[in-house]
Amino acid sequence: MNDLDCQQFVEQVTSFLEGDLGPDAEQSFIDHLALCDGCDRYLDQVRQTVQALEGLPADSISPTTRTALLDAFRSQT
Repeated sequence: MNDLDCQQFVEQVTSFLEGDLGPDAEQSFIDHLALCDGCDRYLDQVRQTVQALEGLPADSISPTTRTALLDAFRSQT
């Protein structure tokens, strides 16, 4: 039985892509992915974003902008 919901799926996307999920968590992630078209699209969007930003230098934005972006992302949880 797959107990993973969409919110948990979203929270685990980075860990999944980086290979940091344990075997049981990874299987729950994959099981949810097989059943949920919305999460399938979300994972694809994250993969495309990572690919598009791969070559971007880490220091290409100002420290102030970086802090503002990180604060905005953190406030979304």
